[in-house]
Amino acid sequence: MLPFALAALLVIVAAQQLWIYFTLRRAKKRDELFRIITENAADMIALVDTKGRRLYNSPAYRRVLGYSAAELAETPVFEQIHPDDRFKVLEAAREARSTGIGKALQYRLRHKNGSWRILESTASTIKNSNGEVEKLVIVNRDVTPRVEAEEKLAHNALHDALTGLPNRRLFLDRLERCHAQAQRDSAFRYVLLLADIDAFKSLNHTLGSAAGDQALIEISRRLEACLRKTDVLSRPGETLAGDLILSRVGGDEFAVLLEACSDPSDMLRVAERIQSAAAAPLVLAPGETRCSFSIGIALSASGQARADDLLRDAETALRRAQAMGGRHAELFDPAMHNRAVGRLKLESDLRTALNHGQFRVLFQPVFQINPRQIVGFEALIRWQHPEQGLISPGAFLDAAEDTGLMALIDQWVIRQACLQLPLWRTFCPTLHVAVNLSARHFASPQLLDGLKSCLRDAAIPPNLLQLGITQATSMADPDRAASIFAQLRRLEISTALDNFGMSPVSLAALRRLSPDVLKIDRALVTKMQSDRATNAVVELTLALANKLTRNVVAQGVESAAQLDNLHSLGCRLAQGYFFSPPLDSEAAQQFLIAHSRLVRV
Repeated sequence: MLPFALAALLVIVAAQQLWIYFTLRRAKKRDELFRIITENAADMIALVDTKGRRLYNSPAYRRVLGYSAAELAETPVFEQIHPDDRFKVLEAAREARSTGIGKALQYRLRHKNGSWRILESTASTIKNSNGEVEKLVIVNRDVTPRVEAEEKLAHNALHDALTGLPNRRLFLDRLERCHAQAQRDSAFRYVLLLADIDAFKSLNHTLGSAAGDQALIEISRRLEACLRKTDVLSRPGETLAGDLILSRVGGDEFAVLLEACSDPSDMLRVAERIQSAAAAPLVLAPGETRCSFSIGIALSASGQARADDLLRDAETALRRAQAMGGRHAELFDPAMHNRAVGRLKLESDLRTALNHGQFRVLFQPVFQINPRQIVGFEALIRWQHPEQGLISPGAFLDAAEDTGLMALIDQWVIRQACLQLPLWRTFCPTLHVAVNLSARHFASPQLLDGLKSCLRDAAIPPNLLQLGITQATSMADPDRAASIFAQLRRLEISTALDNFGMSPVSLAALRRLSPDVLKIDRALVTKMQSDRATNAVVELTLALANKLTRNVVAQGVESAAQLDNLHSLGCRLAQGYFFSPPLDSEAAQQFLIAHSRLVRV
């Protein structure tokens, strides 16, 4: 029995040794396979124990993070994790130990150079023979380029490419959030400011689009610097709950949204800061220039049903500031809203009037004073409103100009006047017709082509057409006005400066413009007999025109006394109700025929 038992024992021992041998061999192959995989993997692979101690780091750690194996061994893993991400990494490790299931997450790990790399991590557990988690295998992938690209795309979608400021999309999102909060909390108020650069289109045209972009970038930088909330709005002992958000919402338009604000004076201070920032000279590549802002301010109110109601109110206030000549800040009020509603209806009615032929051209004769005879007619636009009757341009000119309709109306008036002139030249071969151009039409690139078309279709000499602009239009951009006047003279079209004497004009600008005719404003003619200073202005205008060999037309003459006074000062031409009110084409022709008979007699 003993030999048999010994033999059996020897067999068991041999079997155990064989099992150990093959087990070790398999383990060695497994370790070798793990080493081969980890050393050649692009991802970083780490083996850590349940306390977070590093047991192994693959060579990819050096390639991605710059650390050698020895340097990694000297630094606890959690010290390299971004402080804001440590808690979620600890939580993921705790969950893996308790559930045996690793969790995928994204966190930041410090590079050797001090920068942060964004890692996408997955963890797998290794359990001991008792089924307890004793190690974690962590696979980290560097996703920094991808995340940065995604963040850049997200940023670009919500920020202006030129200035880097929040764009209109982000601004409207914040406006919606404010409105939603105000709906929940009736005490919550917020303020919106819209700022538009005055005469920016002129700057762009004069200096070029590259200089315009440069100006926008510099102005944006100044606004960011001057609109720091703590600098602008803080008052002793008061903390502001909301944010101040600056956005570029249009070509040359900026918006400032102040959350949790019930005091419009806060935004008035913001408006002052904006104007001050714009006042400093802008040094651009082509030269130095200055800018100013027109600003509209609106405070949220409980009656606003939609978020864009506040935007509409701010735009209304902005248009009011622009109408005042720029460099103004206007605060919206309910009366302004009512005016805005009326303005919208007026704009709609104007489009209807243009499409349905409701406009009329009237003609007021221009007389030579001595000997008294008709030398021309001035074409005047009127609106034959179906409900309100005949409307003068003062009631609709601004609205037509703002909507761009005035250029179309102008072109129609010029064509009607040119077509009418050949019918009248039978009675007066030298008769001319005058038309005043709106600012929008005067600056239009289509102006000259439209004029050539009218002259060609009417078959009249160009020198019988006289085109005028107001003195204010000429001074808005003297260089451009002088250029257009020069082009009109090359076409042999006569030029005139209307409303002369009512606003400042430099002699240098007048010399550059070189208009053929100066038209003395009716307000000066009306006051010249009762006001010695006004009479002096008229006298100086006539003396200046005589020196420049230019004709002068006195507008708005209503009495013989006014006419005699003008004649004594040397004025040769006049028009007004003293001679005739504006007439329709047929009445004008009859007036011309009757006057021609009187002259012959």
